[in-house]
Amino acid sequence: MTEATIPTRKELAPEHTWNAPSVFPSVEDWEVEFKKVSDSLSDLGKFQGLLSDGPATLADALEVFDDMTRRVGIVFIYAGMSHYVDTTDQEAAGRFSKAQGLYGKTLAAIAYLDPELLKIGERTLRQWVVDEPRLTIYEHYFSNLFRKQVHIRSTEVEEVLGLLADPFSGARSTARMLTDADFKFEPAVSKDGRQVSLTQGTLEKILTGADREARRTAWENYADTYLAHKNTLANNLITSIKQNVFMMHARRHSSTLEAALFEHNIPVEVFHNLIDTFRKNIPTWHRYWAIRREALGVETLHTYDIWAPLTTDQPHISYDQAVDWICDGLAPLGDEYTDLIRKGCLTDRWVDIYPNQGKTAGAFSHGSPGTHPFIVMSFNNDIFSLSTLAHELGHSMHSYLTWQNQPIVYSRYSLFAAEVASNFHQAMVRAYLLEKETDPQFQISLIEETMDNLHRYFFIMPTLARFELEVHERVERGEGLTAESMIELMADLISEGYGDEMHLDRQRDGITWATFSHLYMDYYVYQYATGISGAHALANRILSGEEGAAHKYLNFLNAGSSNYSLNLLELAGVELTTPQAVEETFAVLAGYVDKLEQLV
Repeated sequence: MTEATIPTRKELAPEHTWNAPSVFPSVEDWEVEFKKVSDSLSDLGKFQGLLSDGPATLADALEVFDDMTRRVGIVFIYAGMSHYVDTTDQEAAGRFSKAQGLYGKTLAAIAYLDPELLKIGERTLRQWVVDEPRLTIYEHYFSNLFRKQVHIRSTEVEEVLGLLADPFSGARSTARMLTDADFKFEPAVSKDGRQVSLTQGTLEKILTGADREARRTAWENYADTYLAHKNTLANNLITSIKQNVFMMHARRHSSTLEAALFEHNIPVEVFHNLIDTFRKNIPTWHRYWAIRREALGVETLHTYDIWAPLTTDQPHISYDQAVDWICDGLAPLGDEYTDLIRKGCLTDRWVDIYPNQGKTAGAFSHGSPGTHPFIVMSFNNDIFSLSTLAHELGHSMHSYLTWQNQPIVYSRYSLFAAEVASNFHQAMVRAYLLEKETDPQFQISLIEETMDNLHRYFFIMPTLARFELEVHERVERGEGLTAESMIELMADLISEGYGDEMHLDRQRDGITWATFSHLYMDYYVYQYATGISGAHALANRILSGEEGAAHKYLNFLNAGSSNYSLNLLELAGVELTTPQAVEETFAVLAGYVDKLEQLV
């Protein structure tokens, strides 16, 4: 959408918005449930000190905890629905803040659970699982708890750490409010002097357009707005990093990296394997920049040229067409799977589809057991939007199947597993379209979208992961961080990836870290690269016709967090403890570069 004005939230047709009334019919109904849940928090404490009374008492307590977790989740999801689509709505922001506080209080109210379970002892709990059928589902939970035993603190300390969930979420919330609600970007200017509205929701559309002047001014104005607030943004991220270091010490880990990966039983070698493999394959990116510069016919390639179209015949893809193609690409998973996607996208209103003023940047899946697996995005009727929708539907289908097949204790899968499901969708849909749509111009557009996606996951995300590791290690060592030192570090890392083929604007490229709210979820970004690696490996097995591959993949989606992510992926057919899958995906990247060179 490149019109001078973006519609307000109220101007959107209801059928193009997500189905908030399916969660609560009205805000008043939400308020009633919020009060009921708040008043019921005291029920969570009535089992304190009694869990060791026997398996029946423990089973009763876990049933109460699980029911409260489900109710709090639904309250939280609804509170976010109005806030994310209009961050300028102060009443919605207030409800979201209340829900965050309720979530933190809930964690604090059940903080005694794990310490008391540890006192009961692993041998006794294993026997209780045999004696009490209601405890059978918690076997993996108990096993994982004792794996983490050394890092679980006393009941009093756990209560404090639970209470910190709300205030510690402030840094990320502040960043989102600042960049999504308060930032006002100077409009881009087209080559004929026309102003083009620049918002978080329209940036991508402009950067993927053919007008180089519009791209340049959009990218520069966007970066300059962040640079104008660099000190506030830096201080905010530094606060988040210091919180991570605090939690590292509180949990008695040796590093923030170890602390983050330990939660889901992932060796730190997985992170370092990715970074080492990325650095080894950087020359592939240098070759791509050279091909892109020559294809565009420009003397110097700039960052704002990374997304420029290499063909003037860009396909216009409606939302309904996108849904059709996504379902066609995922046909190997069966009619039940694709029928559910169609119903969710076209009837049940899982997706908040189009841009509006104040809408949060980017796209994400948003839901909880008891709600639809909703999606928020800004669909712009192009191939990039199709890919984004496919990606987020991967998350939503993962959530839906997990919620259908697992108890609430295993309803939250790890981020490590999540990015496999989302990228798997994209890999399958791209393979389908490359085979179906033989027109060279369409194939160029499709490969451009693929390279854009790989640029994000196999260039930006590993680069951000290197940045994230370094800034955390500096704080762990007691060194200071400033806005300028963070900009310089980011610029150095991007410069290595650009090589001699791209112009580096040290300030504007260097502020890239501030444009990714992902950094407020510690050590999240590397999982995009490992996720896309696992996704391509699993998609290749299905596309090659390997017997049982689709069934194994669906089992992975159904499993949620009922086993460790690495184990579930290994059962599905991919091993991520070695660099092999990452190497395979870099080979896929190199193949796309070869194909693009032939086409252009």
